Amino acid sequence: MGSPTVVVILGIETSCDETAAAIVRHDGEVLSSVVSSQAALHARYGGVVPEIASRRHLELVTPVVRQALEEAQTTFGEISRLAVTQGPGLVGALLVGLSAAKGMAWASRKPLTPVDHLEGHVASLYLGPEPLEPPFLCLLASGGHTLLLSIREHGRSERLGTTLDDAAGEAFDKGARLLGLGYPGGSEIDRLGREGDRDAFLFPVARVPGLDFSFSGLKTALLYKIRELGEGEMERRRPDLAASYQHAIVRALTARLHEAAERTGLERLAVVGGVSANSALRAALSSARFAPLHLCTDNAAMIASAARYVEPLPYPSYLGLDAYASVA
Repeated sequence: MGSPTVVVILGIETSCDETAAAIVRHDGEVLSSVVSSQAALHARYGGVVPEIASRRHLELVTPVVRQALEEAQTTFGEISRLAVTQGPGLVGALLVGLSAAKGMAWASRKPLTPVDHLEGHVASLYLGPEPLEPPFLCLLASGGHTLLLSIREHGRSERLGTTLDDAAGEAFDKGARLLGLGYPGGSEIDRLGREGDRDAFLFPVARVPGLDFSFSGLKTALLYKIRELGEGEMERRRPDLAASYQHAIVRALTARLHEAAERTGLERLAVVGGVSANSALRAALSSARFAPLHLCTDNAAMIASAARYVEPLPYPSYLGLDAYASVA
């Protein structure tokens, strides 16, 4: 690995509640990927608390980078350049990773590549051993975003549709809270839904113009159904409620994805983001390409992967970089 012709990228990701670092070669081989999740820390609050997340990132970012280097059996001197998530995400959390990356790059006079978090999710599909090559149509569904993207070349995506209110992952989390389930809600509903009948309740999903999504009405429908059933009956029917609610979200995502495929003529379908780990969604889109399970949630391997298709900023021009919270 010491050969100067081999480009080795150190990626850092701190956009929400995972502190992650990874070492990826320019050919897409992942040498290491370390993710330290804060899910247990935030579970008592039912969601991510930004201030707590930022403080935890400060504690973890250096140890996580060290672990990634150790697992890759490499040294920082062998790193060709660094990559870091610039946004979107929680600004405080992003600034921890961005500051750490800038400091390490500046101290070693290495180049640095700022990466868009959403392009990172797409770039998880480009990692070995069987990378997906453009063109394809991509559904990106996570806790903060739900997007339909046309991917016709590496590093560039065209947005075809987005959510007008809640993201799909957010809808899972809110539904889980209404059902008295734990955090993160998506995995809890997925687990409980396997025990229920998805056709027990018909939850409507809003049809909005174009290729956009809307999930806020679905959450309201679940709330009304829970009130109608009453506490005792809701407890008994909880698996059916979880299965039916999940089925409504999956139905909305798959319908829009197929509609976008018809409009664009893109035959190959892909799904990325945290929601892509959902078993019902994977079953409903069995012909689509999904990100590997360990790359569905936030990770740094996808950030390093995306950096392969972006021109790095040379030392020291990246020192003025700032984080951004939302999609432009």
